[in-house]
Amino acid sequence: MSMIHQITGTVPRYKRRTRKGRGESSGHGKTCGRGTKGAKARQGKPYWKPGHEGGQTPLHRRLPTRGFSNDNFRTRWHIVNVRDLGRFPDDAVVDSAALIAAGLVPDDKCPVKVLGDGPLQRRLTVQVASYSRSAVRKIELAGGVAQNTSGQAFAFPKPRRPVVKAREEQARSPKAGKSGKVAAAEAQATTAESEAPAAN
Repeated sequence: MSMIHQITGTVPRYKRRTRKGRGESSGHGKTCGRGTKGAKARQGKPYWKPGHEGGQTPLHRRLPTRGFSNDNFRTRWHIVNVRDLGRFPDDAVVDSAALIAAGLVPDDKCPVKVLGDGPLQRRLTVQVASYSRSAVRKIELAGGVAQNTSGQAFAFPKPRRPVVKAREEQARSPKAGKSGKVAAAEAQATTAESEAPAAN
């Protein structure tokens, strides 16, 4: 026994498209089914945007902001793994343009970083903004070269000095806790004492 939705599912639509704005006798003239005035009667879509509350201050603006986030200032990368570089032939130069052409990165809006996931058997010259240490090791073991975007040998940045250690060293120094004026006065007194015997 066939169900009604199985019978009507294969039948084409015979209902004609509503022709609006074709005179009052058509039933859809003048306002064309939009009613009178209001946001729904105006041009432009969508007539209602997400988060809009009819002119009332929306919720995302009523809530307070707390703290600070560095998320807006972090460096965003296009990530490529070394296993994806196997599609390039030996002795090829792999840069951002080649990666975009191969479909590995969508665009050049973000710098490219190569990570070391997977094997690499090709001898390539890779020219991107950054690498992981495992990626550089695998590229060099395969006979390739890891370079920066300028074509120079890639060098990892020097590790930053931790702020906590710098403060601890400053606290252990003999002049810690003294203001600049006090330190200058002590230095001036020491200089005067050293010059006093020489004058006699």
